[in-house]
Amino acid sequence: MNKKLKIGVISILLIASVGISAWYLHHTNIAVLDPAGPIALKERNLIYFALGLSLIVVIPVFTLLGVFAFRYRETNTKSKYSPNLDHNAVAEAIWWLIPSGIILILSVVAWTSSHSLDPYKPIASDNKTINIQVVALDWKWLFIYPNDQVASINNFEIPTNTPINFEITSDAPMNSFWIPQLGGQIYAMPGMSTQLNLMATKDGIFNGSSANISGEGFSGMTFTVKASSNRDYVNWIRQLSASPKKLTVATYNQLTKPSQYNKVAHYSNVSPDLYNSIVYKYMSPSEDSTQSIDSVTTINNPKARDINGMVMP
Repeated sequence: MNKKLKIGVISILLIASVGISAWYLHHTNIAVLDPAGPIALKERNLIYFALGLSLIVVIPVFTLLGVFAFRYRETNTKSKYSPNLDHNAVAEAIWWLIPSGIILILSVVAWTSSHSLDPYKPIASDNKTINIQVVALDWKWLFIYPNDQVASINNFEIPTNTPINFEITSDAPMNSFWIPQLGGQIYAMPGMSTQLNLMATKDGIFNGSSANISGEGFSGMTFTVKASSNRDYVNWIRQLSASPKKLTVATYNQLTKPSQYNKVAHYSNVSPDLYNSIVYKYMSPSEDSTQSIDSVTTINNPKARDINGMVMP
């Protein structure tokens, strides 16, 4: 096989590899690359931006690797042998300045995006923000609508183009709440209350999951989010309000027991103070944090939260 034919075959293989990769990415539903909200869109753009910068280094490096391997192969008797070549100002400037510039750019982007994508930062909108409280259990997710006094297990609904403020905690081992098509993950920890602000800009059903291994039933700790019109959302809340299942203290204590691959369940008559009671039971040193909730305790202290949103005793 002559030199031109070899180069042609290699070029065809490279083009075919790129084409197959592009086709696969186009026809495969990768959640983080298919955003359905402003936060997920910004995060996807960051991924593309970082990928583009990395290709500035990756493409030349792997291209030169192939060129050097071919040009300086053992059977190439025409290649020039230069054992005393140990310094080239142009080459060293390239492999020091370009990576340094990329690191500088990424540093600036990381700084600005960390503030613009702060999960505690409210999303600007003409629509009123809806508050949803999230509790990670073994191995299921409890979603509470405190203003409507309803709750659901492993699914919830939201109206499109409406900001959602999630208050997130855990009544089990530490976990992580994640809806890839709406935004990044945030941890759920016992005795602490974290926040996450997201919004869906299009109708659809989006998958969510636990992003932190938390035991035997971790793989089944998934949920769905349905974003639809405000009318559909209001009807769904009414259906939950009419549910014969009531989320009493006894019912909640039953939910805290470990169980796997739980079916969707809806509850009415939820105490608006249940979430605070779940957080607070881990904050009192006089109580065993593993015990059940005996009653719902209201936390009315205006100083009950620090600047990071954590509930304090």
